[in-house]
Amino acid sequence: MAGHFRLATFNIENLDWSPSAQDEFDRRLAVLRPQLAAIDADILCLQEVDAQREAAHAPRRFIALDRLVEGGGYANFFRATTSRPGGAAPADIHNLALLSRWPVVEHRQLYHDIIAPWRWTPPAETSVPQPIDILFERPILYARVDLPDGAALHVLNLHLRAPRAVPLPGEADRKSSRAFAEGQWLAAQKREGQALEARLFVDRIFDVETAPLIAVCGDLNCDAYDAPARILWGAEEAASGPRSLAPLALRIEERARFTVIHAGRKTLIDQILASPALAARCEEVVISNDGLADEATAPDPILGSLHAPLVARFRL
Repeated sequence: MAGHFRLATFNIENLDWSPSAQDEFDRRLAVLRPQLAAIDADILCLQEVDAQREAAHAPRRFIALDRLVEGGGYANFFRATTSRPGGAAPADIHNLALLSRWPVVEHRQLYHDIIAPWRWTPPAETSVPQPIDILFERPILYARVDLPDGAALHVLNLHLRAPRAVPLPGEADRKSSRAFAEGQWLAAQKREGQALEARLFVDRIFDVETAPLIAVCGDLNCDAYDAPARILWGAEEAASGPRSLAPLALRIEERARFTVIHAGRKTLIDQILASPALAARCEEVVISNDGLADEATAPDPILGSLHAPLVARFRL
């Protein structure tokens, strides 16, 4: 739409392809392609984009993503993606991708660039024999997009760790209450640590720009007011300070404010958080959650996604 642009985030739920499962992939395409067309984004942040090999020893490429967008409105978009930390090739699962109608003039991934890995020494009564290195699950993707009005849009695409217990190495009884509690605590540390890395990177942008346009998008794997989301706000309350990031989905009426259903509980774990200058340009926020399946009872294979896309429209 002239004078506007649409920014969307969508956890596309393990987008994968293999020659042996071509029929299943074709069924997914029949669901996902119309969904992406309806989103009609100018900038699209995707999570859980897997990478595949065409042959046993070939390098991993985004074959499933290429086939998903070919022939459609996103086919010729500029693209930025993450790679496996320490390498140039994408990881096998859960990569991040950003597709943009306009040039991506800068992009990089953040992986312990600001928050260093740390070590945790388990209590003496556990059977874990040595300290555990705490590392994030995957990088954050940063991209700077040149908007057609000449402004720069800074986008962070992130997918924080799910609240599932981290397996403890050497723990004989992984189902014990102690192992579960310690694993849950480690998962929370990873999720909040990476939220902090994203927040501190955002503050670096604020340090050098006046009224920057910043969007932090993705799957936070937490409710809208949980600790990782509050860390990303950068203020005591959302949208309460000059450097705060406002959760735009909170503008949606409460009954429709969810992106995932788990065992009947509706949660808002996918978000777009905007800097004050960007939030002031926001005209509409939509979550396309009609008919969203409950992830606790959805049958395999999943044809679409168990996440609903979140879309915000802004003035240029």
